[in-house]
Amino acid sequence: MEKKTENQSREKSSAGLELFGWAQSLIWALLVLVLVSSFFIRISGVSGDSMYPTLHNGDRVLVWLNYSQPQRGDIVVIMAPQYDAEPLVKRIIAVAGDEVDMDDRGHVWVNGELLEENYVNEAKFTGGLQTYPFFVPEGEVFVMGDNRNHSADSRLEAIGALETENIIGRVFFRIWPMSGFGGI
Repeated sequence: MEKKTENQSREKSSAGLELFGWAQSLIWALLVLVLVSSFFIRISGVSGDSMYPTLHNGDRVLVWLNYSQPQRGDIVVIMAPQYDAEPLVKRIIAVAGDEVDMDDRGHVWVNGELLEENYVNEAKFTGGLQTYPFFVPEGEVFVMGDNRNHSADSRLEAIGALETENIIGRVFFRIWPMSGFGGI
């Protein structure tokens, strides 16, 4: 009988240690997640169809927060304080010092070179336009959505070029829906 109690006691102790180990692992995982999401990577949602067909309404993406060198073609999450309180997901078309020009068919030139934009859903866009050519001021970027007819972006005088300090980060990976899981 004494052996049975000793085995039960050992099993309870072993189960307690295993439970403690799991709890400790969970706490460390949560701590790492908080640190990573605070300083390096954030999950962001796509609201609207302005980035269709690259991104869709409701997509969840990972955003690299330590983003300091805006590059043409990067998809970014950016604040447009003069337009809306909600961050925008847009593609950088031009950076500081670039000259942007557009025709009435939606073709875009940066520094005199026609952009090959195979990611664009619809190119033509009218209404509230900037005057062209447009020169991107220092410390700013010119952004556009891939679904040009359904995108509020730098082409609108109300938004214009946006300050690089308002860039939250660069979109680099889609995590939802699973059918679109992967790099951007």
